[in-house]
Amino acid sequence: MTRDEWLARFAKELGAAPPGPDEIDALLDLAAAAAHASERQAAPLSCWLAARAGVAPSDALDIARRIAG
Repeated sequence: MTRDEWLARFAKELGAAPPGPDEIDALLDLAAAAAHASERQAAPLSCWLAARAGVAPSDALDIARRIAG
């Protein structure tokens, strides 16, 4: 199963739309910023936290980059 197939199926089960290309790029960059600035486990948890807070992936990435310095 490809990444996009997984996301489509998972999103359907969650009752949500899958992320678009720009959101995917921002989320992957957010995960990278968190992983490189701290422990690797911070990557998925930072994405989860941004989603829980209702913050757009691009805005969360800006915050992560600011924190990472």
